[in-house]
Amino acid sequence: MASTIAVEDLRVGMYIQLDGGWLSHPFPLSNFRIAGPDQLRTLRGLGLARVRWLPEKSDPAALATDDAPPAQVALQPAPPEDTPAVPQIVVPEPALPDAQRVQAEWLAAQRVSQQRCEAQYSEASAEWLSAMERLAARPQDTGATSRALAQAMLGKMLDADDVGIRLVSGGGDRAAAHALNVTVISLLIGRTLGLDAQELADLGTGALLHDVGKQDLAERHRHPDDGCSSLEQAAYRDHVAKGVLHGRRMLLSPIALSVLAQHHEHVDGSGFPLQLTGDRQSMAARIVAIVDQYDKLCNPCSRTPALTPHQAVAMLFAQGRQRYDTTVLNTFIRMMGVYPAGSLVQLTDDRYGMVVGVNSSRPLKPRVLVHDVDISHGTARPEAQLLDLECLPDLGIRRSLPASKVPAAALQTLDPRPRVAYYFEPIAREQPAQAMAA
Repeated sequence: MASTIAVEDLRVGMYIQLDGGWLSHPFPLSNFRIAGPDQLRTLRGLGLARVRWLPEKSDPAALATDDAPPAQVALQPAPPEDTPAVPQIVVPEPALPDAQRVQAEWLAAQRVSQQRCEAQYSEASAEWLSAMERLAARPQDTGATSRALAQAMLGKMLDADDVGIRLVSGGGDRAAAHALNVTVISLLIGRTLGLDAQELADLGTGALLHDVGKQDLAERHRHPDDGCSSLEQAAYRDHVAKGVLHGRRMLLSPIALSVLAQHHEHVDGSGFPLQLTGDRQSMAARIVAIVDQYDKLCNPCSRTPALTPHQAVAMLFAQGRQRYDTTVLNTFIRMMGVYPAGSLVQLTDDRYGMVVGVNSSRPLKPRVLVHDVDISHGTARPEAQLLDLECLPDLGIRRSLPASKVPAAALQTLDPRPRVAYYFEPIAREQPAQAMAA
């Protein structure tokens, strides 16, 4: 049960909850256990008088110090003085072989990373929805929140030497999910292309708001399909002009504003609304144009069938070389890999799996959730097995498959979500050489 504590009484090991949302502090999550003195100094520098803390999630050993407040130490009632002490028998856990220990530690780290990505995605989605609610009445507030959200995402991204793309559940609002998908991938492309910090911040803001004009459209006009009329198509295309008007009210920077105005333009002049060619498109708009189309291929809002991430990348490569900036498209494809997160695949040992994480600098060896089968008995293990192909040189991906080609038992185990959603994660520079062979 949460209570409050004065900031000066905080100790390493306490599990705390920061109010005010993700943008009010520099930490990856709003709920966390204080890990060390650096975090304590940062907390005490936020200007807060008290914070929420949860004793049941805190570390009792770390709290039981002489200078800790009495209420924090007394997590368990002390026995009466006349109660004889009962000796405790400690049974040591059996030591695991080195290979199993390393595997267990790696899996635990992957679970923590997955939970962190899911939590950050949820907090960012909530911030985006909150900003959209204030758009009509307080557009400058929406602009400020969007800039702060882009800066917060960028700050957490730039803190890492190496960044990967993690598949997350992506539930909740569809528009927020699209905005975050486009922003995450666009920022990673911009980082790979060497954009400076201000350019990245403007890119992130524009990506978050690229479809803001759709807030003024009826739902039936937000996602046209092949069967829509010319009037419906015109109504849909009007979201660009409406978005630019909102962008000006939000006092967006010229680069961010260019994303709202140009994310449907193509370098060959075939886009809309102004049929701009590549030399008249900003770099930020050229980046968002590709990522926007990729996410629409994977997560269509109309009756168009969804493509797998692998199919979407292949289509952009085959059909987009005239339409999109060559440098940006090649960077996007190299970064996402041949098998982007969310792809259903068959491994070279014939097992089926789903790509759940890709290192953006080494995309050919992703992390794969595998439907594992006991060859000797022909039975599936009760849970999917997580493998890092980067650490398994003799194992690779044979091919990508649509869901219809994956056996029902494997599909049930892998449980692919109907929506492909991404977040970024920091990756350690040196990863342990897991012994994870089947």
